[in-house]
Amino acid sequence: MAHNFENLTEVTLEDLARVNLPRYTGMPLEEFGEYILLCNFKHYMLSFSEHYNVPIYGEDKPMKAATANNITFINFGIGSSNAALVMDALTAIKPKACLFLGKCGSLKERVKVGEYIVPIGAIRGEGTSDDYMDPRVPSIPSLALERAVSHVVKDYKQDYFSGVIYTTNRRMWEHDKIFKEKLTSMKATGIDMETATIFT
Repeated sequence: MAHNFENLTEVTLEDLARVNLPRYTGMPLEEFGEYILLCNFKHYMLSFSEHYNVPIYGEDKPMKAATANNITFINFGIGSSNAALVMDALTAIKPKACLFLGKCGSLKERVKVGEYIVPIGAIRGEGTSDDYMDPRVPSIPSLALERAVSHVVKDYKQDYFSGVIYTTNRRMWEHDKIFKEKLTSMKATGIDMETATIFT
């Protein structure tokens, strides 16, 4: 269904966001909390919903959302274009903080399956973020949020690795010898499809 914006020169990002955030999540704007947790795997969303006994909106939408204790959990899907879409859509509510809880591939032998990486930056190899900022601008997180996450992980007596994430649009790259050599030369700790876009 098309939305009619009669005068496109007057449409702002906020106008589009106010239409698209509820459209993609099925959640009314007034239901969103001030703090956002982003994920892209269903079990994270289910755990949040069950723990707080709250409903999941958007079962028939591209993105699912649930809110408890002023925190909204959004499963935005996979990939840098979806990451950019959800970050643009969140302009509608102007959250105080936004944290991505995801999975990535390890590019270091010392980082094993199931261990944590708290990114200190991301290499913008996905292309999507170039539409938002000059490609030469580094992709870094909120340092206050990164520090807070590090403290929380330590409070739960978990170890973690700090490092840089390489973000790509390619999911099935493991067969490509040239691409893997490129990754090795960059010294990144992990690889994913969203982090650089979200930071940017």
